[in-house]
Amino acid sequence: MAQVFDRSSNALARASLVLTGLIVIALGVTLDQLQRSPWVTRQGQRPDQPIPFSHKHHVEGLGLQCQYCHTSVEVSSYAGIPPTKTCINCHAQIWTNAGLLQPVRDSWATGQSIQWIKVHDLPDFVYFNHSIHVNKGIGCASCHGRVDQMPLMYMENSLQMEWCLNCHRNPAVNLRPTSEIYNMAWQGPSSDKPVWCAPTGKSGPTAQSVACTTKDPGASGPEIAMLQVLGTGVTSSDVPPGPMMPASYQKFTSQMDLGRYLTAQYHIRPPNELTSCETCHR
Repeated sequence: MAQVFDRSSNALARASLVLTGLIVIALGVTLDQLQRSPWVTRQGQRPDQPIPFSHKHHVEGLGLQCQYCHTSVEVSSYAGIPPTKTCINCHAQIWTNAGLLQPVRDSWATGQSIQWIKVHDLPDFVYFNHSIHVNKGIGCASCHGRVDQMPLMYMENSLQMEWCLNCHRNPAVNLRPTSEIYNMAWQGPSSDKPVWCAPTGKSGPTAQSVACTTKDPGASGPEIAMLQVLGTGVTSSDVPPGPMMPASYQKFTSQMDLGRYLTAQYHIRPPNELTSCETCHR
């Protein structure tokens, strides 16, 4: 009986198996890169808003604090989108006839909310709490980037799961004193710009258990002397007259050393506790 397949069919079969494997690998790599790309994450994209609101103008130019518009960022799971009343507080007096602000005037007259497009929009299954991050020493710029330099708001980071886990595995990289949460230009301590921190003596799991300063506590002057007393958890009204004892401040010249210190003081969960799914998924 004659052979159905030629001898060369064996080589073709092996080649087809290798080619199929390469195609599967290439497809997997392509899909992996696709789901990380800005086309999927919307990273770096500037959506068309009803009003071209400039954070750079309002924050860097006018000096508005984040909390003036995002009132619930320290006490709620969401930062909050400012109501029209917040805009009217100023724009009832200035730029009252500007064409760009017509949607604000229409919203105020009709009572209909401005339909802002959410830039940092997490999936519905993701539980994220703004207040716990703000009160645990994570600055606005760590997640949102230099908002004070954005004429139009965009998402600087991917906000994907791996991005969150990278921070939770090593939170010391991003932790800062709570007094610097809203300081967009914060870069961490260095040998030229050290930071001094001391425990306040307050109990509880919040970041109020530590006080930090960029001024040398060992220096003289009434401002530093008062800072030393307040750093011990004593208010200015409780300070008796007479000489004041300096607080036990510790000097930091690198972000990692400061971050490790704040990790302990802020009672940040260690990475091994992140193995529990209920940490993020309630």
